[in-house]
Amino acid sequence: MFTGIIQTVGQVAAIDRRGADARLRIAGLPLPDGVLGESIAVSGVCLTAVEFSGDGFVADVSGETLACTTLGAWSVGQRVNLERALAVGERLGGHIVSGHVDGVGELVSRQTDGRSQRFTLRAPAALARYIAAKGSITVDGVSLTVNTVSGAEFGVNIVPHTLTHTSLDALRAGSRVNLEVDLLARYLERLLGRDAGGDVDMALLAEHGFLNR
Repeated sequence: MFTGIIQTVGQVAAIDRRGADARLRIAGLPLPDGVLGESIAVSGVCLTAVEFSGDGFVADVSGETLACTTLGAWSVGQRVNLERALAVGERLGGHIVSGHVDGVGELVSRQTDGRSQRFTLRAPAALARYIAAKGSITVDGVSLTVNTVSGAEFGVNIVPHTLTHTSLDALRAGSRVNLEVDLLARYLERLLGRDAGGDVDMALLAEHGFLNR
């Protein structure tokens, strides 16, 4: 599990295409205490470290991951957000993140808002139902608060610290991003029996005891 609080920005140092899958070498996160098999989130994608080098690690990427995330379009030099798995007892600064990308979204626009930037992004239609104002979402591994929602489009505010310490400042209109919706939204839908379709409204929440009558 992760929190969406990025530790550092690294880069793709090498890509070894191996038929339907690939092996990546990621630089920028020295791991003297790294353990083979540990999970590391790379721009929101949970990868397993299979080898360590002096300045980073190596991970295998399956064909499924290449097809369902932005990894398939990466090239050497690509800047990536890096976060090691959450250790028990640490502060949970963002929200609960699995590193299992739900879909690929697109940056529609960005504009200056004081010292921050307001991003408008578009999610795949199937994910829109899980995105709510003041809820959480992970964009390229970064935990963000949703400010506005309009259909499949949603807005987030990127503060100066986040712009400086992640790869988000490099995004431009049309950039593709990895999205992971809040796990709680998915489990709530499942618990309410709405995974096959249908709306979750105030009446339904009250019926199942989530609201005071």
